[in-house]
Amino acid sequence: MSSQSKALSMHSPDEKMNLLEKIKPHAELIAAVISGVFILLGWLTAKQDSGLSVLFYILAFAIGGFAKAKEGIEETIENKELNVEMLMIFAAVGSAIIGYWTEGAILIFIFAVSGALETYTMNKSQKEISALMELQPEEAWLVTGSGEKKVSVSTLKIGDHILIKPGERVPTDGVVVKGRSSIDEAAISGEAVPVTKADGDEVFAGTVNINGAITIEMTKPSSETLFQKIIDLVQSAQSEKSPSQQFIERFEGTYVKVVLAVVFLMMFLPHFILGWSWTETFYRAMVLLVVASPCALVAAIMPASLSAISNGARHGILFKGGAHLENLSNIKAIAFDKTGTLTKGKPAVTDVLIAEGMNEHDVLRTVASIESQSNHPLAQAIVGHVRRSADITMFQPDSLEDVSGWGVKAVVDGATWKIGKPDFVGQKQAGQFMNGAYEKIASEGKTTVFVAIEQDIVAMIALKDVVRKETIEALNLLKAEGVQTIMLTGDNEKTARAIAEEARVSSFIAECLPETKVDELKKLKHQFGTVGMVGDGINDAPALATANVGIAMGEGTDVALETADVVLMKNDLTRIAEAIKLSKKMKRIVQQNVVFSIAVIMLLIASNFLQILDLPYGVIGHEGSTILVILNGLRLLK
Repeated sequence: MSSQSKALSMHSPDEKMNLLEKIKPHAELIAAVISGVFILLGWLTAKQDSGLSVLFYILAFAIGGFAKAKEGIEETIENKELNVEMLMIFAAVGSAIIGYWTEGAILIFIFAVSGALETYTMNKSQKEISALMELQPEEAWLVTGSGEKKVSVSTLKIGDHILIKPGERVPTDGVVVKGRSSIDEAAISGEAVPVTKADGDEVFAGTVNINGAITIEMTKPSSETLFQKIIDLVQSAQSEKSPSQQFIERFEGTYVKVVLAVVFLMMFLPHFILGWSWTETFYRAMVLLVVASPCALVAAIMPASLSAISNGARHGILFKGGAHLENLSNIKAIAFDKTGTLTKGKPAVTDVLIAEGMNEHDVLRTVASIESQSNHPLAQAIVGHVRRSADITMFQPDSLEDVSGWGVKAVVDGATWKIGKPDFVGQKQAGQFMNGAYEKIASEGKTTVFVAIEQDIVAMIALKDVVRKETIEALNLLKAEGVQTIMLTGDNEKTARAIAEEARVSSFIAECLPETKVDELKKLKHQFGTVGMVGDGINDAPALATANVGIAMGEGTDVALETADVVLMKNDLTRIAEAIKLSKKMKRIVQQNVVFSIAVIMLLIASNFLQILDLPYGVIGHEGSTILVILNGLRLLK
């Protein structure tokens, strides 16, 4: 044996395996094409050798119809109920029995093509998930006492330290314990701008480390990472059928029995009642068997639903099933949690008023130095604002006392500073400060923090939970879709009104406790019918469950993935309108498919009874309509 032959024999098993893997997704289409070739050979040899022609047709039947026949028989045995595939088998065999080999073979061929197209739809709809799965690294650099070693991700344990070099993908969820780098999180959030990560920041599996080397501590097993949950979520959604699809499938079993009963009667009654010949009677029964099959009707929903779910996943909208996708098209109103949903959930400084005669730089430097000792969100917001707006060097106060619920008291250079609520520094003085500026600012829904030295108020700082940039655009898009928007918040009436006016929601309900949001949603459902709820997925979990469709602001939180029906992986409210548009488009396409398929079936049945429809045209009309509805559903992939 030559060296070349040896090399070929050594590599041929792997090459064969690779070839089989590449061919497998296209097996049905290849079988359909081979079936078509045998049909052509059968037609060409029909006049010269009828026996050889029949052999070619039988091969066309066997190769083209094997996949669908196997599927039909297995489902019939499993469900103990006849299905569309069995109708096609009966029709093809019946055509052959009465000598219409060509027509029967063409029926099998087109049925095989439509089956291949349906498989293509399934494969196409899962393309994004397959691409995501390929992004999961299989190996990682485990940091040990003696250095780093490459190990399989499956062997890692919680608490392990993992080195991630520039350009590598993060192998598992964890927290940065060493180093600093920019991380591309597009695979998780769809956000194209890299995010800087340093000590204590969380990183997610499947994201890409761009520049610096970082060491992370593993916080979750690979089977429970956010990345894996996203994959599981979309796969689950693709396997869950919508109510329309479930109805069609229940309808299919009854319909098949009715068709078979009518075909059985058709084999005899026209001969006795209408005087048709036995051949014509049986022929018309076979044509009826073909054209009355609900293939197009059965294919009217599932390809469209899968395509829409796949489209949503590609744009950061995760549906937990076809039912939720379908429900979105019926939504008449959406309730929004305020904090973290319509707003950023973090207070920001909006106004700084300094008393006349005071040095603004010195006052802000002292305030920031005092507030830097506190972990309160308002204090942190003030410190952040001062750092961004002025070049200051902070210092340590002589003494500091945190007065819980009121503010903070500190001694600086022998003077007592108070920073906190109006009552803490003196309600009357606070009301008179800067000609009553407090009342005006409070009416705008802002929180005020006063600064006093000894007994004199020297500054007032106003803060507000800022409305997200995209909130107004998102709510306008929803209004354009005819959806009412309602804000649910625990804030008082004055603050709620100010936020509602800024965000431009249709209406608002103030002073809502988490438990009362459920009651409010029940009232909204009674008023509008189908209602959605948008929240952060934690405190809003009961409300999300009560709504017809719960929509969570994802940003990669586990709770959001577990509680809601729809998850927005980027905290982008404009995606809600996109999801509703996608749902409505799917509904329109499904309606088009159903009406078209029923119209074609009725037309073909009527033409058959009038004896103006031959079997070849019946096959083309019936199977052609099936292919058309599948192609129509594929439009949702765009």
